Amino acid sequence: MTTVVEFTLDGRRVEAPEGELLVHAAARHGVFIPTLCHDDKLAPYGGCRMCVVAVEGSPRPLPACATRVAAGMAVSTNSRVPQFRKTLTEMLLAEHLNANPGGRPNELADLAEELGAETPLVLPDAKRKPYDDRNRLMGYDPDACILCNRCVRYTQEVMQCSALSLEGRGPEARIVPTWDRSWLDTECELCGGCLSVCPTGAIYEKFLEGAPPRHEERLRKVKTTCTFCGVGCQIDLNVDPETNRIVKVTSDPEYVSNEGNLCVKGRFAFNFVHHPDRLTEPLVRGEDGELHETTWEHALEVAATGLKEVKERHGPQSIGVLASARLTMEENFLIQKLARTALGTHSVHSCEAT
Repeated sequence: MTTVVEFTLDGRRVEAPEGELLVHAAARHGVFIPTLCHDDKLAPYGGCRMCVVAVEGSPRPLPACATRVAAGMAVSTNSRVPQFRKTLTEMLLAEHLNANPGGRPNELADLAEELGAETPLVLPDAKRKPYDDRNRLMGYDPDACILCNRCVRYTQEVMQCSALSLEGRGPEARIVPTWDRSWLDTECELCGGCLSVCPTGAIYEKFLEGAPPRHEERLRKVKTTCTFCGVGCQIDLNVDPETNRIVKVTSDPEYVSNEGNLCVKGRFAFNFVHHPDRLTEPLVRGEDGELHETTWEHALEVAATGLKEVKERHGPQSIGVLASARLTMEENFLIQKLARTALGTHSVHSCEAT
């Protein structure tokens, strides 16, 4: 069992499991510590130092995202810590030429606004070599990148591949697909996971280029289940309230079935929803031999009547039922239940088995 220990947080005696990351322990006790390089899915990194806190006995501030709770430690997020964070933010802004790229969410810009930090100067060599990729889904803006390495670590630790890497050193450093190739020529599956963890919008959806400022903040999120397979990944459809159209798909890390991770279909293949050829109403063939729109009640009645007639005329085994891997497990269970109990047939097949 995990040992619970006491420590001091801003003068208060609090408890936390021994070895818990300090940033998590503080959050549970109502103390928010800002981070840029930290992600709960990834191993502790401590790269951006934005989460520094003062720990009694330490000669220098320590990163809360890489420091673990120990019995008796005394932690302060006040005193000189806010000034440290403001200075670090200003240093990042000095080499962050595109602080608000395309209206995309930017944690650095939000933090600068909260701390009242402004760019003291722009380094003369801050401009990074641009990067253009022939894939149509994801783009990368080096001038918006703060080299927090979250995207690289995500591909290595979560996706178990080497799709991204750090190229160059010093002011010329940037993150690119491995060996400076196209995303399409690496191990990348275009799942967009690196895009989802980027804190500054440096990696972004290409189809949102040119969006107005703060566009994504106005989107309405509708939670649903991805329809591309039976895993049941939970997704958020980001809907433009003005046009009532889906403009992007995201997923929250707290969703149980997929923990915010998606495949290329789940994240990017949503345009079919608005395709003009998509069926939105059931169709029933009329006496003229053509398909006509009707109500669900009438369509189900016609289907049930037809199946009943076939069963009575040719027997239940003359009916076959085709399930789909794009349905959820519960829906496929109901399909085989309908086949075996209502129709009386054991001829149940799945398109995935062919």
